[in-house]
Amino acid sequence: MKPVLFIGNLIALSFHHHIVIDAFIIPKVQQIHDRASSVLCHDFSDVSSSLFFMQKGRRQYSFSSSKLHSSSPLTSSTKEEKMVSQFERRVSGMEKFLRLPVWPVWNGVTLFVLSKFLPNTTIAKLENQFGGRVCPNFFSETTQSTSPFIMLVHHTHTFTSFDPLRFFQQKFILPEGFPSHPHRGFITLTYCIKGGMIHRDSIGHKQTYGSEKRHGGKFAQWLVAGAGMLHEEMWDVNHEEDGWCSNQELFQLWVNLPAGDKMQNPSVCLLSDDENNSDDNDDSLESNGVEKYSCAPTITTEDGKVRTRILVGEYNSHLSTVPTHSPMSILHVSMESNTSWSMNIPASFRTAVIYTRQGTLNLSGEDIPSHHTAYLSPYGNTLKIKAGVDGGDFILLAGEPINEPVQARGSMVMNTIDEIDEAYNDYGRGLMGRPWDHNLKDDEWKDHVKKYPSNYR
Repeated sequence: MKPVLFIGNLIALSFHHHIVIDAFIIPKVQQIHDRASSVLCHDFSDVSSSLFFMQKGRRQYSFSSSKLHSSSPLTSSTKEEKMVSQFERRVSGMEKFLRLPVWPVWNGVTLFVLSKFLPNTTIAKLENQFGGRVCPNFFSETTQSTSPFIMLVHHTHTFTSFDPLRFFQQKFILPEGFPSHPHRGFITLTYCIKGGMIHRDSIGHKQTYGSEKRHGGKFAQWLVAGAGMLHEEMWDVNHEEDGWCSNQELFQLWVNLPAGDKMQNPSVCLLSDDENNSDDNDDSLESNGVEKYSCAPTITTEDGKVRTRILVGEYNSHLSTVPTHSPMSILHVSMESNTSWSMNIPASFRTAVIYTRQGTLNLSGEDIPSHHTAYLSPYGNTLKIKAGVDGGDFILLAGEPINEPVQARGSMVMNTIDEIDEAYNDYGRGLMGRPWDHNLKDDEWKDHVKKYPSNYR
C-alpha cells in the first residue's frame, strides 16, 4: 500500500507541480527536494510520504534514459540548399520524460511492463486508448531557454464505472482531480482533448469545459493567476453521457508572466472555436475576473488531412483572440500519414519546443518519435515538418523569451526569492483565499468563497 500511496501523492501534486517546478529553475536535480520541502507544508498535510519517495528515487524524476542529444548538422549538396537550411529551424536537443502511472495505476503499470518488449509507437497507441499515465515535461536549463514556457504536462486517463479499486483509490489515496491550491505570478493553459474538467476558484468562478458535447465547444481554459488565487480542477466524469468508460486526455502548460504583470488581478477565460459562444457552462458566483470566451480557431487544409488548432497566437494570418502578455504561439497540429506542415516563425521567437503526442515527425532529417520533446534551434524563420506513415500529432510552443530573472518554488513563479517568500506569506494570511474540501456542494463552496475570497479579485 505504501508505494502506491507515495506515487499517488506525487501524481496528485504533479498536475500543478508543487514538487517538480524547481527542476526548471535549478539544473541540479539534487536540490529539488531541498527547495520543495519548505513549500509543500503550505498546501497538503499528507505529503511526507511523497517527499520520502521523491528523495529516495530522485534520479527517477530527472531525465529518462532517452538523454538530451545534439542533432547532426544538415548536409547540403548545393550552395542553395545550404542557404535554405540556414533559415530553417532544426532539432537541437531531445528528451523523453518519465511517464508515471495513475488513473488507473494498474493501466500505467501494465504499459510500463509492455514498454520493455513493444516499440514506442505501439505503447503510445495503447496509452491513447487505455490511459493510465501522466507525463510532466520538466523544461531544464540543460537546454536552451524555454522562456516563457515553464512546464508542460500530458495526462491520459480512463475511469470505468465497474472498477471497485477506483472507488477505494478515490476515497483513501487521492481524489479524482486536483483540490484547491494557490498560484501567483504565471498563467495556466489547460487544454482538453478527451473528457473535461470542473473548475472552482477563490474568486467565485465555477466552470466546466472539455471536448465532449456537454461542454458546448469550450475545450480549454486560460487562467491568469496574477497576484494570487486558489483553484480546483476535478475530472468531469459523466458515465450517463460517456458510457461505462470515461476517457480523459489533456495538456496543462505553465506560462510565465512578465514582472510588470505578475501582480495584476486574476482572470479566467475559456477557449472555444466560436467567438460567439454562450456562457451556459459558467456558474460563477460573480463576474469579477471572468472574461468573454476567446476564439481559438482550427485551420484545415483543402484535402482535410492536416488540422491546426490555434490555441494562442497566430498561424498563417489566422489569430486566436486569447489575451497574452508576451508574444507567443501555442498550436495543436494533427497530420495524416505522409503529409507536410509548415509555419513562418518570427525572428524574435527564439524559443520553439515540440511535443509529439502521437505518430512520428521528421524535421530537417531528424525524427521526433511519439512522447518525445524536441527543442529547436533559436534561429531561422521557417519550420517544416513531415508526418510518418502513422501520421503525426504534436503541440508546438513558440515564443519570445521574457529575459527576466525567474524564481520558482512550489506553485509560485516570481522574479526574486523575496517575492516567493512574500507570496507564501500572503497565502498563509489568507489573502488568496482559504482552501476548501473538494467534496463541498456548490452552495457550500459559494458560502466558503464569500467568507474567504481572494483579496485580489
